[in-house]
Amino acid sequence: MPNLFRKKAVAYDNSEFGLKRCLSALDLTLLGIGAIIGTGIFVLTGIAAATQSGPAVVLSFVVAGLACGFAALSYAELASSVGGCGSAYGYSYAAFGELIAWIIAWDLILEYGVSVAAVANGWSGYFNNALTAIGIGLPDELTKGPFAGGIVNLPAFAIVLGLMVMLIIGIKESARLNNAMVCVKLGTIAIFLAVAIFNIHPANWSPFAPFGWFEHTPEGRPVGILAGASLVFFAYVGFDAVSTAVEEAHDPQRDVPRGLLAALIFCTVIYIVVSGVLTGIVSYTELNVSSPVAFALQKIGFNWASALVAAGVITGLTTVMLVLYYALTRIIVGVSRDGLLPEYYSIVNPKTHTPVRTTVITGSIIAVMSGFIPLGVLAELVNIGTLAAFVLVCAGVIALRITHPDLPRPFKMPGGIILPILGVLSCGALIAFLPFETHLRFIVWLAIGLVIYFAYSIKRSKLAQPDGLKV
Repeated sequence: MPNLFRKKAVAYDNSEFGLKRCLSALDLTLLGIGAIIGTGIFVLTGIAAATQSGPAVVLSFVVAGLACGFAALSYAELASSVGGCGSAYGYSYAAFGELIAWIIAWDLILEYGVSVAAVANGWSGYFNNALTAIGIGLPDELTKGPFAGGIVNLPAFAIVLGLMVMLIIGIKESARLNNAMVCVKLGTIAIFLAVAIFNIHPANWSPFAPFGWFEHTPEGRPVGILAGASLVFFAYVGFDAVSTAVEEAHDPQRDVPRGLLAALIFCTVIYIVVSGVLTGIVSYTELNVSSPVAFALQKIGFNWASALVAAGVITGLTTVMLVLYYALTRIIVGVSRDGLLPEYYSIVNPKTHTPVRTTVITGSIIAVMSGFIPLGVLAELVNIGTLAAFVLVCAGVIALRITHPDLPRPFKMPGGIILPILGVLSCGALIAFLPFETHLRFIVWLAIGLVIYFAYSIKRSKLAQPDGLKV
């Protein structure tokens, strides 16, 4: 392992006004569950079943979960051995150097920022439905941006600002809120399963895979189990946010791998069970709606359970936004510390031990995006950005196994380099199943990042200075 990278990690950990170590393995597991269980289980399950996979959406979740599993094992090994600033950015820095690390950082900024804004829009719709149910719904002008015929999506704008305040107060307080909301949404899922499991009609599972493994519609749109896996992969976006908490974990080499793997395994099982039950109680052809779980319960006559699920959706999406927003700020702090972004963004408040400036700036930008800009096209970039990051994390394990075979690895992936190779191949394959337009937009975003790097970052990188990082 390059001494400079270890030197950097030590310098950050010992900073007088550094981030505070206050998160346990359980906190990190719940942080991961908070990020994962949300849009995927409450929205994408039905959409993927109706438009991509049919009842075989359960296999789409298995495929996507396996790809994430390889990435999670790679994250766990790198978190235990490399440590540092965490995230795919920090691990790529150690394995491949600065340029690749910057590309991944630029990629992750897009992934997390757009994800928070997109989920805020979904949260707004559920929240206004709840207000409408009690007779105080907001007018369309205050729930849609100007490009959609309104003035501002006020609930989306407001929830991002509210989360900004929570993250400014402190990560431990935010973690407590996240833990409470995770318990609420797990209770919501339990209610759904308790009601729905007794109303399954096996006939709804036939045909099980109406679109096969991978086909194209007459219009050229990819469909099938593998295309569905590329879509439901969004359900797993954010599990890697656990790795960004390296500096705030009590024992990062032990707790981060445990939190990553526990969260991913738990959520994959939940996804498979819920998607199987959902397509068993209602025909998959009817599930192309914004709230398929609540819709299905209404369809079988359980309106009270549908209302509880809708409330759980609001809570679930809140935790997703909280964790993704948290991860975004920590990645920017790490990039700024390395000099690739202005040092202004890495300053930690001595009272709250949080990066207040970065939290306010990013929160303001995301709030504006949520309130005024339609994000349908941008949201498609989230999956390809995440998959690209996972490919490099898996490749990072391979690279470090070759270049630094004697590096201490408290957690080591079994099977040599076979599993990380499978991770590269599986995540790469899911990228291939995404639409061409998504690839093109992603290339444009990366091109902008390269311009910033060569015009600004490369000249101010702390590793490029003659004396390296000053400790």
